[in-house]
Amino acid sequence: MRARESETWLLVPLLPIFLVGVPPMLLLSFLGFAGLVILGVLLVCVGLAYGLEANSNFNQQIIVHGYARRSERSVQASNLHSDIRFATLMDVAGAGFIVAGILGFFCFD
Repeated sequence: MRARESETWLLVPLLPIFLVGVPPMLLLSFLGFAGLVILGVLLVCVGLAYGLEANSNFNQQIIVHGYARRSERSVQASNLHSDIRFATLMDVAGAGFIVAGILGFFCFD
């Protein structure tokens, strides 16, 4: 039989992750469906901020660097579309959490 090594050394690097993750879970458990609504609103805010930042970065590239070659313009447009898709996904997920929280609040309470 092989001797099993102790894995307690993993506790030190994983402890900050645990400490950061516990308060939101406690918040959701204490607030219930209202916590889902709050989480949804936060996700919608993140999605809107990310979309605005993507548009800002695109506009800054256009204004600062001026007229770019066709390949550079396509890369910038592709980056903008990718960021907008991610922002839309965050908005949809946030709206889903809001709807789930409202339905849960009215149906199960």
